[in-house]
Amino acid sequence: MNWVVGGLLRDLAAIQTSPQKTFGYKRAAAAVLTLERPLTELIESDGTLARISGIGPASTRVILEVLQTGRSASVDDAVAASGKAADIARRRQLRANFLSPAEVVRILGDESLGGPRRDEYRGDLQMHSESSDGVPTCDEIAEACIARGYSYAAVTDHSYGLAIAGGMSMTEADEQHRAIDRINAAHGRTFRLIKGIEANIASDGSLDLTAEEAARFELVLAAPHSKLRSPDDQTARLTRAIRNPAVRILAHPRGRMSSSRAGIAASWDAVFETAAAEGVAVEIDGDPARQDLDFTLARRARNAGCLFALDSDAHTTAQLRYAETAIAHARLAGISPERIVNCWPLERLLAWLSDRSPTQMR
Repeated sequence: MNWVVGGLLRDLAAIQTSPQKTFGYKRAAAAVLTLERPLTELIESDGTLARISGIGPASTRVILEVLQTGRSASVDDAVAASGKAADIARRRQLRANFLSPAEVVRILGDESLGGPRRDEYRGDLQMHSESSDGVPTCDEIAEACIARGYSYAAVTDHSYGLAIAGGMSMTEADEQHRAIDRINAAHGRTFRLIKGIEANIASDGSLDLTAEEAARFELVLAAPHSKLRSPDDQTARLTRAIRNPAVRILAHPRGRMSSSRAGIAASWDAVFETAAAEGVAVEIDGDPARQDLDFTLARRARNAGCLFALDSDAHTTAQLRYAETAIAHARLAGISPERIVNCWPLERLLAWLSDRSPTQMR
């Protein structure tokens, strides 16, 4: 319900001609979409809405309409009168199968669901440091992950080929590896920081790393960052990357972004069959704007026999909580913890990272 209401408020923001009203509806949408309690719990005994910071009278009317009738007549009328109905319909399609924070909390607490529990999650395998487009140092990442109870985590800055994200050079990677060695020596067997990198998948499926460069990392994620709005089928691009011997995880496979882009078009069953055959994990990225794969595609990947990685894609230590959104999608998809590499003990994870034999990895 929170996601539906937040989306309707975004629709109202998109059709405004007044910058002030646009800002107001965007602020109201953000307020709803960050709530960790469902709106249904915020209705007072007299039927009014409890005060929520950032929510004004017009947005309150939308919320109450949806809670009472399942739709908002005022939004429908405003969209119809705006001349932007086609654009709003497109935006709504791009919001499909996203979860609000309140829904994530509900799913994590729903004991009727299968899939991984929060306490079975041992470590996050995608995050970014100051070496590319992230904020924290490796020390800060390690401290934050230990505070969350993790046994391990991977720092996976962008490779040098993605200049727009401040991609990390091999010289910078060497410096980072020395810092990681120092951190691991200090923590002994209690916590392990893994030397990773997020390689960019070019349009032809090649990576922005040579084989020799990739071999310097313990974990190579591969992800598409271009042609994300193209209608062309890109199955061959993804399957070539999956077959690269260095790649262990196909990260945010679609490259979708809420209300912005649908991401890559591909024959996803063929992609998942290739990943399963190669023993490459497909990722559920928990960044709230990505949620990629979502639970519907994750079910298809599960049926194809895939392994999974559930990650935050954090760029600050506060964003490590995004892993919980990935866990929620995995629970909705009914994915067994046995198939989730983040739920494996460190020794098994490291063995998988170093051995490309599909029979070893399944």
